Amino acid sequence: QVQLVESGGGLVQTGGSLRLSCAASGIFFSINGMGWYRQAPGKQRELVASITRRGSINYADSVKGRFTISGDNAKNQVYLQMSSLKPEDTAVYYCNAQVAPTAIVVGFIDYWGQGTQVTVSS
Repeated sequence: QVQLVESGGGLVQTGGSLRLSCAASGIFFSINGMGWYRQAPGKQRELVASITRRGSINYADSVKGRFTISGDNAKNQVYLQMSSLKPEDTAVYYCNAQVAPTAIVVGFIDYWGQGTQVTVSS
């Protein structure tokens, strides 16, 4: 089993910044990629940003130019630097990890953190 723990959420004003962190722990062979998703009340969970072990990055159109995702493979951690925050960014942000539990497993397993609340006031 893999555990993902997020931190860094909070309450900020429009235009402010926050930095989210996620650390993966447990027993596994490797992590293929990690990412951040968010879910607001009444809405579906959506991808915010993702990064692979090789460094390929993908952002949602709504956050391009404002958010930056980065990872530390040695520490099995991923970060999300959020700037120019808007009320529309308010949501619970979840860390995701795509994990190969052993060397002989075909494919990957998705794990999720418990989420951290980000609230942007107007």
